[in-house]
Amino acid sequence: MSDPAATVGAMADGTTHAPLIVVTDAPEAADVELISAGLAEFNTQRAGFSDRRPLAVLVTDPETKRVVGGLTGRTSLGLLFVDLFHLPAELRGSGIGSEILRQAEDEGRRRGCRSAVVYTISFQAPEFYQRNGWQVFGEVPCDPPGTSRVFLTKSLL
Repeated sequence: MSDPAATVGAMADGTTHAPLIVVTDAPEAADVELISAGLAEFNTQRAGFSDRRPLAVLVTDPETKRVVGGLTGRTSLGLLFVDLFHLPAELRGSGIGSEILRQAEDEGRRRGCRSAVVYTISFQAPEFYQRNGWQVFGEVPCDPPGTSRVFLTKSLL
């Protein structure tokens, strides 16, 4: 892959123009993929290998077979990242959430992960993660006032 920064704005006469910067809340899928692929290539060059894989632990309705909740994330360079975790209200408090988290952690271990990381919002589930052995390593205030993003980690060793 060539270095895009070296060719952005290059004109036939050798002069260059500064690249344009666009802020959007609706990026094209191809643009997101270009950024993801560029970062993946950079990481592979620096780490010497690539092991990034998506991960999902899905909960399905036994009758309809439709997904009703679960966890999504990824593993990369020895870390399990939990990105999204949702269960419908009627399944919360039943122990299924802890089982989903355990299965994600186990899969992370099988993939060679040493640690896991997640962030949640203070009104979501920091206590849930703590009950499952996760430890808070940071908080960042956010809105509404009195709310924070809570960052947690867990050793998988």
